[in-house]
Amino acid sequence: MGKIQIVRREQPKTKPDPEKLGFGQYFTDHMLVMDYSAETGWREPEIVPYGPISLDPSAMVLHYGQEVFEGMKAYTLEDGRIALFRPDMNMKRMNQSCERLSIPPFDPETVLEGIVELVSLDRDWIPDGDDTSLYIRPFIIATEPCLGVRAAKEYKLIVILSPVGSYYPEGIHPVSIYVEDQFVRAVRGGTGAAKTSGNYAAGIKAQETAKEQGFSQVLWLDGVEKKYIEEVGSMNVFFKIGGEVVTPALSGSILAGITRDSVITMLRSWGLTVTERKISVEELFEAARKGLLEEAFGTGTAAVISPIGTMKWEQEQITIAGGNTGEYAKKLYDTITGIQKGLLEDRFGWMKEIQE
Repeated sequence: MGKIQIVRREQPKTKPDPEKLGFGQYFTDHMLVMDYSAETGWREPEIVPYGPISLDPSAMVLHYGQEVFEGMKAYTLEDGRIALFRPDMNMKRMNQSCERLSIPPFDPETVLEGIVELVSLDRDWIPDGDDTSLYIRPFIIATEPCLGVRAAKEYKLIVILSPVGSYYPEGIHPVSIYVEDQFVRAVRGGTGAAKTSGNYAAGIKAQETAKEQGFSQVLWLDGVEKKYIEEVGSMNVFFKIGGEVVTPALSGSILAGITRDSVITMLRSWGLTVTERKISVEELFEAARKGLLEEAFGTGTAAVISPIGTMKWEQEQITIAGGNTGEYAKKLYDTITGIQKGLLEDRFGWMKEIQE
């Protein structure tokens, strides 16, 4: 790839108060754009001022949902350097999502080089406070103006950046979970293993219902038998039962989380047994009744680790780890964020430094 063309914003935006960032509410000065047509393939990316995009009302993404996205983060390290966390994994997964949605694959090195250039250009937006980072959102949408039900012939890849604080107001404190047994997020053979907007739209109604009942998130069950645990909210989920850590196996309806992979690698390096298998909600609650359910937590790029303190299924509610953050949830959070901030040794080679 040649040198990326950059069109700089003439008047930089006013940066937000770093103490009041929230999540995904503010956006930096620039974005990366790359277009595709069936005739030319993917064109070279360019960086332009952040702003609205123009779409024909018949753009196929608006009617048939051909869209994929990723979630990544850049961090200010303790010594002032800037680094990304496992970005190669995000590029690989995004192309896997493209395959499922019949979107043409892109060259991962080209897009990653563009992201590095974009983050470097807007590096002054990266917050350096506790639990803060620069969230990176690459996404692809079908832009061809056509109402025919088929794969589009034109697409746009865009990368935007957002300085963020903690994903959950509770931070690392345990959250309450409602086991959803009416609605389903995805089924095997569907798009559950892809990172596409329709999966998240399908979950909004259940999340609203859970919050109306005082719960932070929902625990999704499989879409066929409605008995096997899949994800929690928009995160993968782990349970420590009788000394063993169990997480649902990637069955085709579960997203292969990058934080999930990092957690499995880290737990095994500490000598814990981690098993990827089916686990039913009945098995989980029975373990709680017997006092064997020691910890539960969600994992994802946005929150990193989200401990689960209470869980309700039908008429039964259980408390996990006394309603407190479990030992390994805390250790995982501290270790992963420590690596991301440059406070701990990156012995797995997960961080990609952005050079000046």
